[in-house]
Amino acid sequence: MKKRLFLSILPLFLGILTSVKAQTAQDSIQLRKLYDVSLLNGQSYEWLRTLTKDIGPRLSGSAGAEKAVQWAKKELETLELDSVWLQPVMVPKWTRGTPETAYFTTDNSEKTSVPICALGGSIATPANGLTANVVEVQGIEDLERYGKEQLQGKIVFYNRPMQPDLIETFRAYGNAVDQRGAGAMEAAKYGAVGVIVRSMNLRQDDFPHAGNMSYGDLPDEARIPAAAISTNAANLLSKTLKSNPETKFYYKMSCKNHEDVQSYNVIGQITGSESPDEYMVVGGHMDSWDLGEGAQDDGTGVVQSMEVLRLMKATNYKPKHSIRVVLFMNEENGLRGGTKYAEVAKNQNQKHIFALESDSGGFTPRGFSFDASDANLQQVLKWKELFQPYLIHYFDKGHSGADIGPLEGEGIVLAGLRPDSQRYFDYHHAANDTFEIVSRRELELGAATMASLVYLFDTYGVQ
Repeated sequence: MKKRLFLSILPLFLGILTSVKAQTAQDSIQLRKLYDVSLLNGQSYEWLRTLTKDIGPRLSGSAGAEKAVQWAKKELETLELDSVWLQPVMVPKWTRGTPETAYFTTDNSEKTSVPICALGGSIATPANGLTANVVEVQGIEDLERYGKEQLQGKIVFYNRPMQPDLIETFRAYGNAVDQRGAGAMEAAKYGAVGVIVRSMNLRQDDFPHAGNMSYGDLPDEARIPAAAISTNAANLLSKTLKSNPETKFYYKMSCKNHEDVQSYNVIGQITGSESPDEYMVVGGHMDSWDLGEGAQDDGTGVVQSMEVLRLMKATNYKPKHSIRVVLFMNEENGLRGGTKYAEVAKNQNQKHIFALESDSGGFTPRGFSFDASDANLQQVLKWKELFQPYLIHYFDKGHSGADIGPLEGEGIVLAGLRPDSQRYFDYHHAANDTFEIVSRRELELGAATMASLVYLFDTYGVQ
């Protein structure tokens, strides 16, 4: 009896096994197609050239940002997607004004010039600049040790570096960036008249790195100007302060905050063949800081996301679910685009099952981090062998992306492309973030890797 039962079940088992092997072979073939088209006939690199060289910096509310919106819409329309549209969103506008200047002096010494840039959202210095003695601190928590008695009337110099011994560079960034984001707000409470911050950079160089800051609920009259200086300048200033505590620092900035202006998210869609009302998103942010060309942050993510939909069409893949590319506006200084997209999706009862963001640079792809249930992570781990030929090996829980974060909810999988990040902060928010530092091959590998993950989630759905 048992033998008969076994013999009756065996064909069924073998049939299932054969079917699984056939599906795995089909998946492998589709991934190979995606990588081949990206590497042999990719569009992402030329798109990036136009976005950086012809358009350039794209700070929210700027002419460059609006030019980028119109360019992206036009390019997506050439892909003959099922629909392309602009989603209005109000964004903050901040302008840098004339280039900043800074120097420090010791008793009877000449001026030592310092590479400096205003932090986004900062107020200007007085018209003739600001001069004061400097107090060096190793972070916001260090302010209390000095107290109002020693900080009042001074310029606070935040000089806690990113930790070089942390292999995960985004963790090193996260451990230091509060000095930039909240440093002025906290120093003002102790009577400081200004703030300068060591650039968020692991390399020693002469590039000041921009980035956003906030005054929280401080009244206008209590706000103080905030700027970043390069890592080399920070080291030199720190050394000088040790031997000359009465060193004075001067800086002049003419930056300004304006009223909000209207901008747009750019969205393109391939409508699903089986579940058109279930949405999958792939995206990056259109805006960038104004010092460089916004190549690694986040031009690469923009063009890789556009390329995902182009690769789907170029390989004649017909998705089951509706797949959208969303090019978000205002990630850098407000996250208005990501918030607006999620708000509209919720108001329209749109069901999103998956979202993938590329906002960690266009370096060699290593894998993905997931904000997902254990069941969905286990499904991803079953796909590892499909990615092994492309040297993609990192699949773990972690941060997905700022712009797709507002979509978080039950049943959705959020993912972030994870390239090799060791060089990312050499260029992040700085003037050297230009087209020339991006490798075409690394960029194209990343686009194909993203398209592969989108294909697999479209094929198998979420758990």
